[in-house]
Parts: sequence; structure tokens; C-alpha cells
Amino acid sequence: MSSLNRGVEKIEVTLKWDPSPLGASPHDLDLVAATYSSDAPSGAPAYLVHFDSRSPDGTITLDRQSRTGQGFGSDEEMTLELVRLAPSYTRVVVGVAIQQRDGRRTFGDIANASARVLEGYTELAAHDFAGVAGSTAATFAEFTRDSSGAWRFHTAVRGFDTDLQSFGALMGGA
Repeated sequence: MSSLNRGVEKIEVTLKWDPSPLGASPHDLDLVAATYSSDAPSGAPAYLVHFDSRSPDGTITLDRQSRTGQGFGSDEEMTLELVRLAPSYTRVVVGVAIQQRDGRRTFGDIANASARVLEGYTELAAHDFAGVAGSTAATFAEFTRDSSGAWRFHTAVRGFDTDLQSFGALMGGA
């Protein structure tokens, strides 16, 4: 658990949505984390973590991944061990992208899509995506390292109209 002096340390991000109606192709949403170095905090990410990947040092992992939204509890879960990230990384941005395999889908097309940011049992933020209903991707959490080395959490939902491949390049823009 963090203290006021140490900042946030280990975070869990969860994503949940309702399955598509019977007979319709499944909705597939993906959590994405982009890590930025101190020499390019708003440039291209040093690396991305999403389905079938993890950070090179194991500090950001996708622990649960769904392609349909079916099941109990969270459909996707990601763990960020910020306290273990190398000092050269100073920013991590977390978002969600909707897979566009079967035509364009937006958050307005997907029932009850929501994300939570937790540190231990403490909920730091919870978001639905109603404010970006026309978007196909969104960022909702940002972690920045301050001059003392402590990680700080910032939250705001920001929508994008892009696919998963392009989202990684856009999500960290200032």
C-alpha cells in the first residue's frame, strides 16, 4: 500500500463488459499499457503491454484476458508493479482498445464497459466510457514518476477513434 510520501507502488487495473447479444459476433476489448522513458515522456512508448505480451522486465503483466466478456468478475486484469520499474521509465499510460475485426464498434455499442484502478483493496478510480461513447479506444489512467522517484496517479478518460495498432502510438500524446 502506498503512503503520501512514497506514492503508488503496485496497481491492478480491471476491465469488464457485457457479452454481445446472442447471435452477434463477440465484443473484444483489450487493456493496453504504454511505458515511456524520461527522454521521451510524450513521444513513442518504449514498449507496450497488451494481449499476448508483458513488459521485458516482468513489471507489467496481463493476468487475465477475455475475448468475449463472458464470465464472472473482471474480464481482463493487468498488474503494474511501478515500484520495480527501472528509473529510466517515468510515465505509464493505461487504456483500452476495442478490436475491430467485424466492423467498426464504439464504446456506445458495448453494454456496461467499465474499468477500475486499484491499489490493494483501495479503489483509486472507476470509469465507464459513456463520455467517449463514439470512440473505439480510450486512455483512463496515467502514472508519472516525480523528482523524488515516487509514482503519482492521474485519471481522466480520453477517447480516440483508432485501431489497436495505431492506439499505442497515440495514447501518450501530450
